[in-house]
Amino acid sequence: MMLGLGWGELIVILVIVIAIFGAGRLAGLGSALGGSIREFKNAVKDDDAAPTTTTETKAERESKV
Repeated sequence: MMLGLGWGELIVILVIVIAIFGAGRLAGLGSALGGSIREFKNAVKDDDAAPTTTTETKAERESKV
């Protein structure tokens, strides 16, 4: 079964969500979601830019001795 949502259904859902939460609270949720996504992207970018470190295995440490 396929769920196809048209414009009419999306508008009805939007009106119900606004009626339940209120426009001010939805704006705050959108702002918080945008900030979270921005922080995630920055963390991923910083992690990619960080130099990679290698970890020695026990066998490699023992072979040096």
